[in-house]
Amino acid sequence: MPAVVLVHGLYHRPEHFAVVAERLRTAGSEAVVPELHRGSLPADTAAVQAAVDALPEPPIVLGHSYGGSVITGVRGASHLVYLAAFVPDVGESAAGLGGTSPQLQDAISPEPDGSTSLYADRAAATLYGDCPEPLAAWAVDLLRAQAPGCGRGVPECHSWKRTPSTYVICAQDRAIDPGLQRKMASRCTDVREWQTGHSPFVGQPDLIVELLRELLATNAAHRRDEGATPTR
Repeated sequence: MPAVVLVHGLYHRPEHFAVVAERLRTAGSEAVVPELHRGSLPADTAAVQAAVDALPEPPIVLGHSYGGSVITGVRGASHLVYLAAFVPDVGESAAGLGGTSPQLQDAISPEPDGSTSLYADRAAATLYGDCPEPLAAWAVDLLRAQAPGCGRGVPECHSWKRTPSTYVICAQDRAIDPGLQRKMASRCTDVREWQTGHSPFVGQPDLIVELLRELLATNAAHRRDEGATPTR
């Protein structure tokens, strides 16, 4: 069964990808959504690496936002998808690449223990501004506090240098500047641009499902042409 690993970003949970994962499974693909929030970029990367290593064949790995830093450090993917995500090079971090927009920074609320959370109304406008209000409210209710420092983490390896990759620019994004996204997209093999906000897995999940099914089909065709299926 072809597999996809979906990697969420800061403040998010696997449940934000529930619709995408369900539709992939209905179409006959395995969808794995690891839980991040392990306290650091290396720990988050290790959690995703474990999910990749548990699969019998190299999966497509999609990272959203900060999840791009995570998947950059993961080995063994057949294809990387950066969804409005950071694509760090050697010595770079998400924060060093430009980090979050002023609008998202204004939505961040510091907590007494050093973690941060997001003000609900500002999060809705920034992350889900193109979603109907009830859907945005559902997504905001799922958000969780974030440990400090993850965005300053530097990946130990840079898988986009040797693995085919697709960058999806979200042209109406209010959290990560689309201009910055276009600069990072130049590091990837292929580039798509959607007229969506920061979180199309909430507002327009079919766009993501269609892209992933296209890439799964392309990967399957390449394996047939090669005459063998890669295994671990």
